[in-house]
Amino acid sequence: MNDTNQSTLAVIVTSGGLDSCVVATLAAREYSVAMLHVRYGQRTEERETTAFSNISNAVGAVEKRIINMNYLGQIGCSSLTDPNMSVPENPDSGTPSTYVPFRNANLFAAAVSWAETLKARFVYTGINQIDSSGYPDCTEQFLNTFNQLISCGTRPDTQIQLVAPLLSMSKTQIVKLGLDINAPLHLSWSCYQNEDKACGICDSCRLRLQGFLSNNAVDPIPYQTNPFASRSW
Repeated sequence: MNDTNQSTLAVIVTSGGLDSCVVATLAAREYSVAMLHVRYGQRTEERETTAFSNISNAVGAVEKRIINMNYLGQIGCSSLTDPNMSVPENPDSGTPSTYVPFRNANLFAAAVSWAETLKARFVYTGINQIDSSGYPDCTEQFLNTFNQLISCGTRPDTQIQLVAPLLSMSKTQIVKLGLDINAPLHLSWSCYQNEDKACGICDSCRLRLQGFLSNNAVDPIPYQTNPFASRSW
């Protein structure tokens, strides 16, 4: 990579989903962006990788990197990585089976390592504590604690900050923001279990569809089922 002033470069942790698509677009309005994607054995691994590549190109990424964390899938205990577990359609209260144990800590650690190598100033993430399905690694407390870890675990002159601009926004607000900044939402993929047409019934699909519906907008990706097709706000 060409030399870049660290104050103008941000690493974007990008799943390929709607939230990370909005975050990548938002960050690219202010900084040069280096896009990072992680493959960890998730059900929609190939589709997410395609979404990541397309979004990276759309926002003009100066660098993009795909890394493997297959050990997260090997550890198991998540319906996102274990085909023998069912992806819940309407998760009960509490932490759902789609939670991948301590995943974001692993992802953010890799992103910070790369950011330190690139001399980047920021790491952007699309984590959200409002519509996060109760994931413990998508909270403000987790974000603040991880920033403290970065501060004491990197070189003193690095000063990397983990930034989560969507942390306290609802999916309705996130979709609106994405539409307002012309994020390439048609390139994103949020479904937990399908790679051709989004299922429309997993928690991630439902939240996404509700976000578009509440903005009187049509989700541009194909769905196998749309439980809200006959509804309007």
